[in-house]
Amino acid sequence: MIIFFPPPSNAISSCNGPCRTENDCSGQLICINGKCNDDPEVGTHTCSGSNPAPPSNGDCKPYGTLRCNGKSYPKYSCSPPVTSSTKASLTLNDFSKGGDGGGPSECDDKYHEKTERVVALSTGWYAGGTRCGKMVRITAGNGRSVLAKVVDECDSRNGCDSEHAGQPPCHNNIVDGSDAVWEALGLNKDLGVVDVTWSMA
Repeated sequence: MIIFFPPPSNAISSCNGPCRTENDCSGQLICINGKCNDDPEVGTHTCSGSNPAPPSNGDCKPYGTLRCNGKSYPKYSCSPPVTSSTKASLTLNDFSKGGDGGGPSECDDKYHEKTERVVALSTGWYAGGTRCGKMVRITAGNGRSVLAKVVDECDSRNGCDSEHAGQPPCHNNIVDGSDAVWEALGLNKDLGVVDVTWSMA
């Protein structure tokens, strides 16, 4: 007589089920804030029937960490809600071949020169590519603003590999701009990070 025992308990959670790692969730669901939910990068609508959004209070918490060069970096699948004046950190990126952006831009699989006004958005704002090719308006504290095209994702979930030019995951509130964006805003590129606001143009 053969007795079959169930496999060790590693229950797979479905929508809104409890989770601690991405492996705890079934199908293409991922673990966000301790619950299984749709992956904004994949664009599935298994749980909500619409795009997964951060909680209404704008609370966007990390769902884990990635160790990189001896440091731990938070991983995010969400970003703060987009408003007519969304607070963000503007960072500097070289989208050209061999630049610190790593591989070609996700939206069009191309590299972009420093003279082009282009940006990458944090994973939550990139929204699985739905903002690709769209224009955003970025406004600096000095009152100057610029229009720039979304061409890439500033990956908030992965990093520290060749695809990401060895850089750690982006924070969840990043607008990663080209030289031309910084110059149009009259900002000092040596600063590397500047507080700005942005909105869809």
